[in-house]
Amino acid sequence: MNLLKSLASGLAGAAALTIAHQLLKDNVDDAPRMDKLGKQALKHSLTKAGITLPSRVNLRRYTFAGDIIANTLYYSLVGLAPKASVTTGIALGVSAGVGAVALPEPLGLNPAFAGKSDKTKLLTIGLYTLGGIVAGAVACVLKDKE
Repeated sequence: MNLLKSLASGLAGAAALTIAHQLLKDNVDDAPRMDKLGKQALKHSLTKAGITLPSRVNLRRYTFAGDIIANTLYYSLVGLAPKASVTTGIALGVSAGVGAVALPEPLGLNPAFAGKSDKTKLLTIGLYTLGGIVAGAVACVLKDKE
């Protein structure tokens, strides 16, 4: 699978993750708040690097853009295994979700954003898994068109 198709698959997965997250955070109690975790991570990183923090609005924009770019690149890895892209997408999604639940505290971030309750943890893992499934499915469709 070529790079452009891999990136398109990754973007589809990132978009699915982001849309589902926005719907959940606005409509479900104990929904993951990956947006808040991302802003906290960016603020933490910029502060450690001695870089002046952007305005609140720009911080939100930079976090959103960074999330889309990072998730697109991550999910584009489904292109490495085009014959098993959905399985690869599931594995990538579950891994990202488990990491999102397990890593905030060791990184000095608020673990409640992804792990406030068992429900939050399952939803976090589910969101990232959804992104992986979508990325894998799109890769499968694009592969069939070759």
